[in-house]
Amino acid sequence: MQRTAVRRVLPGLAMLTALAAGAAGLTGCTGGSDGGSTSDSKAGGSSAAPAQPGKYRSLPAPCRAAADSKKLKAMLPEPEGLTPEQRDQLYAGVADASYDGDRHVGCRWTSQTPEETRLLSVGFERVVSYDRGAASDDDKAKQVYVRLLTDAHLPFPGPVTTPGQGAANPASPNPASPNPANPSPANPAASPPPASPPAGGAPSPGAPASGTPAPGTSPSAQPELGSRVLEGLGTEAFLDDKLSAAGATAAQSRTVRIVFRTSNVIVKVEYSVQPAAPGTVPPSGETQDKARQLAQALAERFNE
Repeated sequence: MQRTAVRRVLPGLAMLTALAAGAAGLTGCTGGSDGGSTSDSKAGGSSAAPAQPGKYRSLPAPCRAAADSKKLKAMLPEPEGLTPEQRDQLYAGVADASYDGDRHVGCRWTSQTPEETRLLSVGFERVVSYDRGAASDDDKAKQVYVRLLTDAHLPFPGPVTTPGQGAANPASPNPASPNPANPSPANPAASPPPASPPAGGAPSPGAPASGTPAPGTSPSAQPELGSRVLEGLGTEAFLDDKLSAAGATAAQSRTVRIVFRTSNVIVKVEYSVQPAAPGTVPPSGETQDKARQLAQALAERFNE
């Protein structure tokens, strides 16, 4: 009787042992599968390599970078009676205080004569992206430039539409009129060519007021050129020209600011001319031209 019971128990234990071994094997396979899946997900989900640092890792000293004697003397006339030491100090400039010379630096110059006061400042900002996996240094610098462009209320540069090209004028379905001297009444866009300006260079009656010389200035004063996006200066650039309001006793001062980006560096040039005599208006073209020449020299300095 006891032998029969033992015989019945032993096959049952063998079966339980086999089932347990099979379950353990399945568990091991499942664990191995999970491990492989985790490895695959890491390999497939690995993020892209971070962007390389920007082109510029440091900044030049702005006082020395702008120390072109010819350009500075043209922008900052030398007052009479200066000693050689005072002259050197005038054109050497005064460096701005900076707590991080590799990120923000600047320099300022001041020239004062009985006729006018001229102020010049140059600033360099090296832009750094703290998450180059999301944006490179150049991308962050472009964001800074776009913000400055927006603050200046200038439009983003886009394709230029040449007269006679682009979308057709819906008011003139047939632009090529056989008789341009006698435009059709249904085509208000067509008109005779404008009359030539009067002799002597005086503006025509329909000329904009911005081109009219201000009171107290020479009739040959240059017209207002205004603010605009510039081409051929760094990666992208704009010019902001502001003329202070006219007053009975205060002269109008003009401030021209040029901002351009070269890779991950933002460069700012600000040039102000403040006449002493009321009614005197600093010429737009001359002031802009001097500021732009200095900005171009700085852009070349960064490309060295």
